[in-house]
Formats: sequence, C-alpha cells, structure tokens
Amino acid sequence: MDTTGRLHHRKHATPVEDRSPTTPKASDALPLPLYLTNAVFFTLFFSVAYYLLHRWRDKIRNSTPLHIVTLSEIVAIVSLIASFIYLLGFFGIDFVQSFIARASHDVWDLEDTDPNYLIDEDHRLVTCPPANISTKTTIIAAPTKLPTSEPLIAPLVSEEDEMIVNSVVDGKIPSYSLESKLGDCKRAAAIRREALQRMTRRSLEGLPVEGFDYESILGQCCEMPVGYVQIPVGIAGPLLLNGREYSVPMATTEGCLVASTNRGCKAIYLSGGATSVLLKDGMTRAPVVRFASATRAAELKFFLEDPDNFDTLAVVFNKSSRFARLQGIKCSIAGKNLYIRFSYSTGDAMGMNMVSKGVQNVLEFLQSDFSDMDVIGISGNFCSDKKPAAVNWIEGRGKSVVCEAIIKEEVVKKVLKTNVASLVELNMLKNLAGSAVAGALGGFNAHAGNIVSAIFIATGQDPAQNVESSHCITMMEAVNDGKDLHISVTMPSIEVGTVGGGTQLASQSACLNLLGVKGANKESPGSNSRLLAAIVAGSVLAGELSLMSAIAAGQLVKSHMKYNRSSKDMSKAAS
Repeated sequence: MDTTGRLHHRKHATPVEDRSPTTPKASDALPLPLYLTNAVFFTLFFSVAYYLLHRWRDKIRNSTPLHIVTLSEIVAIVSLIASFIYLLGFFGIDFVQSFIARASHDVWDLEDTDPNYLIDEDHRLVTCPPANISTKTTIIAAPTKLPTSEPLIAPLVSEEDEMIVNSVVDGKIPSYSLESKLGDCKRAAAIRREALQRMTRRSLEGLPVEGFDYESILGQCCEMPVGYVQIPVGIAGPLLLNGREYSVPMATTEGCLVASTNRGCKAIYLSGGATSVLLKDGMTRAPVVRFASATRAAELKFFLEDPDNFDTLAVVFNKSSRFARLQGIKCSIAGKNLYIRFSYSTGDAMGMNMVSKGVQNVLEFLQSDFSDMDVIGISGNFCSDKKPAAVNWIEGRGKSVVCEAIIKEEVVKKVLKTNVASLVELNMLKNLAGSAVAGALGGFNAHAGNIVSAIFIATGQDPAQNVESSHCITMMEAVNDGKDLHISVTMPSIEVGTVGGGTQLASQSACLNLLGVKGANKESPGSNSRLLAAIVAGSVLAGELSLMSAIAAGQLVKSHMKYNRSSKDMSKAAS
C-alpha cells in the first residue's frame, strides 16, 4: 500500500481455497516448533517476572522511586508483556487470537486497518469493488513467499472519489447528501456503496450497481441507493379476459408459480375466457381528530355524514388535484376521538399521495366551525393501508373486482388433470372452511397473494399493498348438470396505478406497456388502472384454478420438486 491509501495486491497469491480455514494460533508468530516456542515464552515470562520483582524489592529497600527505570528494566517490561500476550493467545483467548491473526496479515503486506479489504459472505478476505468502474472482486490470500518485483495494480478509485469516500466513512459528509453535493446520481450511488463496504467490512459483490438509471428514482422511489436487485420476470398467458388477450408479466423468485398460472390461463382460454366486472373504484384516507368530549366528536360525525354538506366538502377536497374526486365520507368514533374515512377516485394513479393535500384542505376548512378540533394525524389507520383490516374487506379500497369463468369438463380433465367434483369439495374444505377455522381475514383463497405480489413487482406497484390487495374469496360450483366448473374470485381492495411511483421506471414501464396500460389514459382517465386491476383479478383466477387442481390431483409436491428445486450439486459447489 502506498502513501495515498490506494489499494494494491500482488500476483501469484495462493488461492484462498488452498489455505487452511483454521484460525491462526499465537504460536504461528514464530517459525519454531510448538514445544520450543512454548518453552521460550514460558521461560521468558517467569524469568523477567522474577527479575522485575527482584529489582522493585531493591528499590523499595533503597528508597528509590519505582517510576525511574533503567534500560534493562524497560526491556524486561516489554518482554513480560509480549510473553503474557503469547500465553493468553496460546490458551485460547478470542480477542488475542483475532489480534494475532490480523498481525499475521501484516507480514504479507495486507493491513487489516485498510478499509479497502472486506469480508464476503463466505468469510473470505476480498478487495472492495471499485467505486467508479465495475470489476470482479479479487480474492486475496497469503502467499507462501513474498514477491518483490511484481507490479501493483492500478488504483480502484480516483483520488477525488477516494477523498469523498473517506469523508463519508469519517462522517464528515452525510451519505444521504451525496446526490445533491455531486450532481451525479450514479456516481453518488457508487461512492455510497464503496463507503458502506468499508464501514461494514462486508462485500457487496453480486449486487449490481451498473446498468441502472439512478436519476429516475431521485426524490421519488428510493433514497440512498447502493445498487439494485435483479428479479426474473416470467410471462403467463395469454389470459383471455373480457374478449381480449393479455400476456401477464410476473416478477418472482418462486419456481412453479409462473408455470402454474400459465396452466390456469390455458384452461381459461380453452373454455372461452373469463369475465370481470369493476364493482367500485375509490382509494381511502382516514385522519384521526380529537375533541374535549365524545359529544363534540359526534357533532362533527353528523356534520360530515349529512348529505346536504357533501357538495361543499367535495368542492374543498377537489381543489387539490385535477383527478382526485371525493366520493364519500364514513366516520367512526372511539370515545372522544373521531376517525374520518374519505373515499375518492384518483384517475390512473394509485392515489395515496395525491389526496393527502385534499384531506388537509378539508381539515383546515372544518377548523372554522370546529375550532376545538385537534388533528392528531393525517392517517389514523381507519384507511386502512398496508395492514389486514376488516374495513377493506367489507367496504373495499382501491379497485373492487369480481372475475369469473366456466371451465369445461374436458378441460378440467385434460389440462388440469382432475375432476369438477374434487375441485368443488377441496375449495369448500380448504378455501372456505379451512380459512374460517384459521380465523382468516380476507384470506379465503389458495394463494392470491402469490400472483398479486408477482404482478405488483413487475409493474411498479407498492409491494407492501399486497396485504390488502390480496384479499380474495374463491368460489367454485358445479354447473351444467355437474359437468362444468364455475369459478370466481372476488377481490374488494386491489390497489394499483399506472402513473407515479415505480411505474415510471424503465423495466416496470415496459411491463405496463406489454399489458397496454402504460401511463395515464387521456381519453378516459382512470381506465388504465381499472384495466390493470381486472388483469390482476383474472391472473389470480388462473392461479387459483391451477393450484387447486394440482392439490386435488396430488401433483403439488411433484411439480415443486421439478420446478422449484436447484439442479446444482451443492456438495460439489461447496467444495
């Protein structure tokens, strides 16, 4: 390492895998046999201890100050400390063992204090990835012989970036301020990544940093980025829904999920397609306010729920946005606290952020007649967002959709490999009775959350809203004299949007474009997000149909062993 602190390593290093993984012992510090090393340090320790005690006794007798030491006494004290450290390490004291291990690295020009060296997930010593270029992490190991004439590699970061990294590590520059200070989001992410590795001493090799537009997430999607996670996207379909075909993108790491949904789409397609109906479209926000008495809180409840006051409140609310439109207000009292649930349409946006201003406008308007109202929070959980709640299951939130299809008997047998009677019985005992026994809230289905999450991630929705968006009841019934299967999914709270948030990122935008719902629909605001909700429901229908058939036919374990198991020989990979 040179004086600028740049990182180097030497060639011809012995591979890490060839070295013994055991922890270096204190006796490794000297190139002597173990018994000789022990004898030297035991003898040294007791000899210098006796010498020092003898000298101190003489000083006490002669009234000589103890802090006045001769050169021989200094050497004796150093020898005593050195031998004591060795004996501690020899008898297994952990912190001494680690100290000795770090000291041994200094022998082959690898200072443990250098923040450029990291520990990867396999507890091997590695070099930091560069802050401004992408290279493969170099594994460092102790060479059996130190080369003296090998050239050193080029510095991994520029001098300017190195100074910034050190400032972040030292706390002189806040990590969150790098974008504003540098004016380059990609460079900020690379520097933050480098600083993080040095502070945590953990490698981020495998987490890509190149190939992403960090400008697109600034102030909107993610703060303090250090890279991005790759999730594979599969295609299920075509899904024949309301007379149109859709290829459904699903981002998931679960094997068999896309294949299973694809089989359900095939069964629906061969049976003439599925039909969906939008029952309701209204996002909600519910602030909580407090009064001095329950009576006063009740007065505001009556005022807000009075139809004669709705138009006035709607005008105040709607001033906040061109697309947000107040639909209704529902209140609930808990003592002297009032929870006000506003319901509103939001165009093609999911709409949570859009309406915060509208709710704030209404609260400010109410202060004129209810000056004693104390606004506790803009959200009081009566909304309810990203939490399982009966209010969403009953009242709905976002898009409420029902989707149905009639699956022909021959399709059930040939494609789904089961029969109608088995599916109907399984649905009753599993999705309905079994979920009731479990005390499920909105979970009367097989795996709606699987499909919802995969589509949400692929299309840039808020993954946390999978909680209420996966509320679903799956119904199955034998029709046409028991020959065919009627299946439906009812989903009261699908929360999606086609503008804003993660929908504007390149990958997610491409998936929305594949479905034909990218961006806002200028001719009919809100129609793109409503269509996306219908596609989600249709895909859930396909997923429910296929999984239930696999369980009824006893194929679930077999299919997962085939599609959800790695083919790698892990014993060889480990070696």
